[in-house]
Amino acid sequence: MNDTYKRAKLVEFGNQILYKKSLPEGLPLISSYAKDIIGADRCSMFIYNPQNAELWTTLADGVERIVIPADKGIVGKTLSTKEPIIENNVYSNTVFLVDIDEMTGYRTHNIITAPLFNNNKEIVGVLELLNKDGGFDNDDLKYMKFFSRNLSDFIDLINLYEG
Repeated sequence: MNDTYKRAKLVEFGNQILYKKSLPEGLPLISSYAKDIIGADRCSMFIYNPQNAELWTTLADGVERIVIPADKGIVGKTLSTKEPIIENNVYSNTVFLVDIDEMTGYRTHNIITAPLFNNNKEIVGVLELLNKDGGFDNDDLKYMKFFSRNLSDFIDLINLYEG
């Protein structure tokens, strides 16, 4: 996929997300565009619950809600470091939660994550993409950061709109 196509898709995404007035309306759009532009198979968005020290999926392609301890897995590492992560061989990474693959029946090969921040710059969750043919790279990281910033902005706008 070339840069011209990706830029056109990003403009299209920006125009469409403006008309979404709730998380249930906007999340599938974000997932669809992120997967399309980056070339991933699945997308998940984990929300951080500091009271329970958990991360849970508000969006997870192909599975029901997933709940994990906030300090576990690659998503948990993203939460603690507040930095994106690329792992192209998840089973060689001791942090990877094999249990999730076993529970869902889905085989993860590679993963890219990006932290989600609120308008106070506090981490509120993690955006995750799974399984890109050939693995994820630094170009994908650039787009992942774009989507995580837009998702954070969208969540803040929805909170203002609903509040």
